[in-house]
Amino acid sequence: MIGGGAWGTALAQVAASGGRETLLWAMEAEVVEAINARRENTLFLPSIALDPAIRATSELDELYDCDAWLVVTPAQHMRAVLEQAPACDKPMVLCAKGIEERSEKLLHEVAREACPGARIAVLSGPTFAHEVAKGLPTAVTLAADQLDLAEELRSRIALPAFRIYVSDDVTGAEIGGAVKNVLAIACGVVEGRGLGQNARAALIGRGFAEMTRFGLACGAKRETLAGLSGLGDLVLTCSSISSRNYSLGKGLGEGRSATELLADRRTVAEGAFTAPVLDRIAKDRGIDMPIVAAVHALIAGRAKVDQVLDELLSRPPRPEGV
Repeated sequence: MIGGGAWGTALAQVAASGGRETLLWAMEAEVVEAINARRENTLFLPSIALDPAIRATSELDELYDCDAWLVVTPAQHMRAVLEQAPACDKPMVLCAKGIEERSEKLLHEVAREACPGARIAVLSGPTFAHEVAKGLPTAVTLAADQLDLAEELRSRIALPAFRIYVSDDVTGAEIGGAVKNVLAIACGVVEGRGLGQNARAALIGRGFAEMTRFGLACGAKRETLAGLSGLGDLVLTCSSISSRNYSLGKGLGEGRSATELLADRRTVAEGAFTAPVLDRIAKDRGIDMPIVAAVHALIAGRAKVDQVLDELLSRPPRPEGV
């Protein structure tokens, strides 16, 4: 596992529970020490007893002997970490969700540039780390251009309570995971502003329309966007304060600034980084994504909550399928 946050630690627990020796690389020395000495990631995933088969390290060189990598670094740091990693020609499962801001590329494209020899797959879906680490039932999408790679990796990762569905639509799996983070911020704003459950449900529905428009324009399959890595993940992250992006939006809806909220966070709300680049790509390609544009305006401090709500509600009516 490359990345010692909550999600990387939860995936290490999944791998170790399947009987595999699991090495977890973390940048934070306190995470490495806590996992090896106390069998717990006290910084990012407290109160979860970790499997004895998990060992932590802060040395990237130790990854050389691993036969597969699960990359769980934040999206904006993935390229830098992979470029430092030794002999990254292993089967590689990308588990972060986002779009690289400076290049406007999906993460599988970034990984192929950083590690040209790697065979790449993407793991995405509705997954709160603390539930996965506890062994609660979870279902995800594992996508790879070659289905035989996805099948091989599924056989090594899946558990009865960690159910994996394979796909050959890498682009669709990544777009669902990236766009839903931005939409979760918008749903958090609805919660923070006290606009009600009807408004949140409407936002999820119209947000899914935006996700679908963007995904199809980028070559994704409609069934992928309607599956676990798209609609499934969207419903989860738009419905619970356990979502970092939803809680960020809730703070915005309550009147706090994005600068204040982001400076105060130990973990990463990827949607705050994805919103600007997603809005930029959508505008460049002529894809209508008003909710994404509204979230970008809020994050950038260019508009207040009431202003973006008025703009969204005053948009002219249109057929639902458009």
